[in-house]
This record gives sequence, structure tokens and C-alpha cells, in this order.
Amino acid sequence: MDFKLTNLRCAFPHLHEAKSVNDGEPMFSLATVIVPNSENHKILKEGMVAVAKDKWGNKADAILTELKSKGRVCFKESPLTKDGEPYEGFEGMFSLNASSKKRPVVVDKDKTPLTAADGKPYGGCYVDLSIEMWAQDNSWGKRINATIRWVQFRADGEAFSGGRAVSADEFAEIADGANAEALV
Repeated sequence: MDFKLTNLRCAFPHLHEAKSVNDGEPMFSLATVIVPNSENHKILKEGMVAVAKDKWGNKADAILTELKSKGRVCFKESPLTKDGEPYEGFEGMFSLNASSKKRPVVVDKDKTPLTAADGKPYGGCYVDLSIEMWAQDNSWGKRINATIRWVQFRADGEAFSGGRAVSADEFAEIADGANAEALV
């Protein structure tokens, strides 16, 4: 099932180049901050129930409860943490993790394609996002996963630790023949 989410704070975006986590298969991925009781929260909560019912029928409620207790769901009604402490920006918030084996479509506000050189999306900015939520039930176990379909940069935000990419607009043009002393 496909879901569109809007105005999400983006974290740990790996959208232009796949990255391996814990020696796993390289994937395109991101995490997002989900505000409790927001429209995005409602969409994700209802979406997980619908996906579970579609896959497991009358066993869905029990299976979904078990998956949530084991953290085997893409949307968690808890902050994204490391060593038990919430990451910056996730304090008091919920979290969504989504990934894809193939590069998702990544565009700017005006729908023009974005590349890594554009420096967007970055951790701390705001994005709109389309995901496909699906239930896994195979030899690797049961889960509710989210695959990234597309990401659209919405707005700048305060960058999470590490800052945001430098813009080409910050540089001055240097005339041919300029020497190093003239630049200091």
C-alpha cells in the first residue's frame, strides 16, 4: 500500500548513494521524525494495521502487537535512539525508517531532479515522502517494512549534527590568472 506523508523532518538521508548498514546489502534510506497525533502519525498507524490485516487476516492484531514489541516495524511510536538515548530532534517524537534497493526519485520543490552535489535533502531539512508499506513473512521472519518511492525537498531546517552541505552560491568567482596572495 502506498502512502504520501508531508512536511517530515528528515534524518540520516542516504538517497543519492546506497550505503551498507551493519555489513548488510547497500540500500538507499532515510529516517523521519513523526510528530505524535499529527496527520502523518494517523496515516502510518492506520497504514500498518491495514497492511497487517491484508497479509495476516484475523491474526493481524496479535502479529502486529508482537512485531511492535520486538521493534520489527518501520514506524515506531517512540523516538529513534542510539544506546537508549534519543537522537537529536527525536526527543518526544516518533520515528519512521524507510529504504529501497533502487534509488528513489529525489526532487526539489519545483520537481527538478536533485543530485548529491545539490546538498539536498540533508539531515534536518523538511521533505514530503511517498512510501510503499508492506508485510514481510518469509524465511527471514515477519516485519512491516517501508520502501521509499520518492522524496521531495520541502524546506530548509536546522541541520542535525554535522551541518548541511555547502552551496555553490557561497563561492566567489576567481578570475583567470589570479594568484594565491590576492586571495588571502
